[in-house]
Amino acid sequence: MIKTIITLILEFQARRLLKKRKPFVIAVTGSAGKTSTKIAIATVLSQKYKILAHYGSYNTPIALPMAIFDLRIPLTLKNPLSWLQVLWQTESLLHKPYPYQVLVLELGADHPGDIEYFKKYIHPDIAVVTAVAAEHMEYFGTIEAVAREELSVASFSKETLINCDDVSQDYAKLVPEGINLDTYGTSGVAEYRYVVQDFKPGIGFTGSLVTREFGEQQVPLAVVGQHNIRTVAAAAAVGIKMGLTAQQVIAGMQQVRPVNGRMNLLRGLKESLIIDDTYNSSPISAVAALQSLYSFPSPQRIAILGSMNELGAMSADAHKQVGEACNPSMLDWVITIGANAQQYLAPAAAAKGCQVRSFMSPYQAGAFAHSVLQEHAVVLAKGSQNGVFAEEAVKELLHSPEEEERLVRQSADWMAIKEKQFGLPEPVDD
Repeated sequence: MIKTIITLILEFQARRLLKKRKPFVIAVTGSAGKTSTKIAIATVLSQKYKILAHYGSYNTPIALPMAIFDLRIPLTLKNPLSWLQVLWQTESLLHKPYPYQVLVLELGADHPGDIEYFKKYIHPDIAVVTAVAAEHMEYFGTIEAVAREELSVASFSKETLINCDDVSQDYAKLVPEGINLDTYGTSGVAEYRYVVQDFKPGIGFTGSLVTREFGEQQVPLAVVGQHNIRTVAAAAAVGIKMGLTAQQVIAGMQQVRPVNGRMNLLRGLKESLIIDDTYNSSPISAVAALQSLYSFPSPQRIAILGSMNELGAMSADAHKQVGEACNPSMLDWVITIGANAQQYLAPAAAAKGCQVRSFMSPYQAGAFAHSVLQEHAVVLAKGSQNGVFAEEAVKELLHSPEEEERLVRQSADWMAIKEKQFGLPEPVDD
């Protein structure tokens, strides 16, 4: 009851701010890649505008208003005094100059109707739909239901951009006629697309941005993974629609870097390279991450793959799909974390011919990876949150403690949750 009241008050405050200051609003939704796309858009638009894009995944009814005010959710959620302080801050900020011209927001969907809920006070000038894939399937039931939810943002946005690589044309047809709709991606049918010419590990992609406004422009990208190219393509499309010059768009694209926990490259022991993609996991993002791992030349490749949460009745098939994407000619080890990964992903990978070990704890998985790690190896770590926390496996492989600052969920609150689930890690001998 208290949470509902606080949410309603925060929404009221956010509505007041948006009405009073009238910032340009960009909304990002989709089954995967929302935060990376949000940050990429902010990076490109910062070439011309003053941008607010909250760094965290503030995409729920109670968190989104906080993002609009550039505030953080209190650590003590159940403390009424903490929320009274937040409400006082929002009222105070309403009477001060708003320093931002553009808001880039995430809209999250855990249940049917969640995206439509934000329509009460969010009216995007541009909406970006990153992907349609299995997510929160215990509530959605079918992929088509997910598609209807994610694409519903188009019904209350002035313009909509859809990732045509990760949103099936069949689902795109769910967008009502008369909607101002464009597409982005890497495929030839996208109006705004990035065409890859080459990829060099540790450097990134060379290729060209192709648009109707600017034609073909050569742009190198310092990101990892085809799916992250799409985030940059989305940012370029938004930048063009918002009046940036070709030079500004290109400069912004070149400045895009991976977000912590999302295909972020870290230095590992024995001169190894860690691909840290531990923030979350879904079938579409896990398969994409594996494909990225395969592109790295290395004497040893290891995939640490955790269970994917909130997939409902589709969980078994989804984990099998990821296991079947494990290529024994490209992987020396598949190491799994969590019950569903052990039950479904591991047997599928083993059936493909992969060498597999399964663990229930990220600390155990990391210790095993440490024990088999070879010089110049490349290690991918990917998984969901509760019951997995694959970033703790990464910690066992890092070159130096300073690199831990780039890992996700390292606050005292998160570490307490991990200790409750797994206990404390045992020391690993070098």
